[in-house]
Amino acid sequence: MAREKGYTKKNFLKGIVMENPLLVSILGTCPALATTKTVEAALGMGLLFTIVLICSNVLVSLLRKLIAEEIRTPAYIVIIATFVTIVKMMTNAFLPELYSTLGVFISLIVVNCIVLGRAEAYASKNTVFDSLIDALGMGIGYTCALLLMAFFREVLGSGMITFGKIFTFIPEFSIPLLKYVKDGVTVYDYSISIFQNPAGAFIVFALILAVIAFIKNRKAELKANLERQEKIRKMQEAKAAAANGGNK
Repeated sequence: MAREKGYTKKNFLKGIVMENPLLVSILGTCPALATTKTVEAALGMGLLFTIVLICSNVLVSLLRKLIAEEIRTPAYIVIIATFVTIVKMMTNAFLPELYSTLGVFISLIVVNCIVLGRAEAYASKNTVFDSLIDALGMGIGYTCALLLMAFFREVLGSGMITFGKIFTFIPEFSIPLLKYVKDGVTVYDYSISIFQNPAGAFIVFALILAVIAFIKNRKAELKANLERQEKIRKMQEAKAAAANGGNK
């Protein structure tokens, strides 16, 4: 079957922009609200999610012609659960701080509607390569959305961004933005602790969605204005052409 030019690029980018799982489709909100307290935790969750999504998409695509339609959903859940278990064990072994920070939300990737949805809607109907690209785009898009939420929550809630507490293989350091402590004395602190609480997650998520909605509405309004102006221009040209024809 002939494929449109740039299909692979569009397939990859749709999960990051046009069909972002969290910011557009509003899927996977539970782990997004719970694991975005810090940038490190959000990055860890995004990476684990992406690994599971890629592996499950690829395997589902490989087995798509062998799995009977009657048992598709249970089979997909078993596949996803297998990869989640592997990822969970590896995280516990090599990144125990990330494992303890994310807690039960690693296991809940099994029932994440994004993973199961991509298996059902895309991987079960497309080639391994396309399923891989789809999963990579969706995973990166979801991770970027988590990082966006985590950035605002950590900066507004703690006044700084800290690295090295969860990913202990890098030296621990902090970047002060709204809070600065020198020699144990707070020089300034403009942080608002509520953003480190669940309520803060809802506030940040709502504000991000509101900004996205405003941008979409603004673009739609500009497009409508351009179309209206073009329509008026064509009508004026038609009138002018008719008038010139009448004069002749």
